[in-house]
Amino acid sequence: MPTAVLTDSTACLTPELADEAGVTVIPLHVQVGRRTLAEGVDISVDEVVDLLRAGKEKVGTSRPAPGEFVVAFRQLAERTGCDSIVAVLISAEISGTVEAAQLAAEAVRDEVSVHVVDSRILGMGMGYAAAAAADAARAGASAEQAAEVARTRCAAASTYFYVDTLEHLRRGGRVGTAQALLGSALAIKPLLTLADGEVQLAERVRTRAKALARLEEKCLEAVAAVPADHAVDIAVHHLAWAAQAEGLRDRLREAVPAGGRVDLVELGAVAGVHTGPGTLAVTVAPRL
Repeated sequence: MPTAVLTDSTACLTPELADEAGVTVIPLHVQVGRRTLAEGVDISVDEVVDLLRAGKEKVGTSRPAPGEFVVAFRQLAERTGCDSIVAVLISAEISGTVEAAQLAAEAVRDEVSVHVVDSRILGMGMGYAAAAAADAARAGASAEQAAEVARTRCAAASTYFYVDTLEHLRRGGRVGTAQALLGSALAIKPLLTLADGEVQLAERVRTRAKALARLEEKCLEAVAAVPADHAVDIAVHHLAWAAQAEGLRDRLREAVPAGGRVDLVELGAVAGVHTGPGTLAVTVAPRL
């Protein structure tokens, strides 16, 4: 194909889903003490969960360096023979990944044309968008058209999530406009969302049970708002909460119109550093 598609590991595409979609994944990094580890390569989700629960080492995250993108772009062009790449990446409000990719795109502009898409989100909303861009490219769309497919799909996605504690988001500076919640974190169980590229408060809820109920209701409302002639894909993410996620996946599957899919995908290591164990998230992504 003349156009190939790349995304980063916060899209939560498993190797199987990435292969199915024809999308290349570049890992972001988990920092443990002085060590920098590639997500999904040098460190697993389970290892991150254990580190967070132990609380003995400082755990953080970092973007790929521009040089890593340069290597990734060149290797992808060589492997596929493409002359253009669409890179669908984590929100620039949350990470410096987009900036690094833009610098790398400039460095390789004489070798391959790279279109960097700021998804304004993360998780499978981004994964579905990258897959849609790859589908468009296979169908003959130009790189510009495939990039626009990704932007449109990202913008249409809704993501809601529950975390047992805001502490991990606070440590990583990823609370966005939910900052005001920190002073009253013990008194509420907030339902959060991704909006305007960052973490925002969706609703204040008093108990875990009510927060989880509202999470499900908000997702069903998002599904109901999609025009009847459009299929909807849903991804249920979790971190160390598989049983809760499986139950929600099964209930949402019954509500999804024919033609859509419902995926159960564990949250990645990098995102997990900032949300912590006991995270449940849902992305509702219409096919537009």
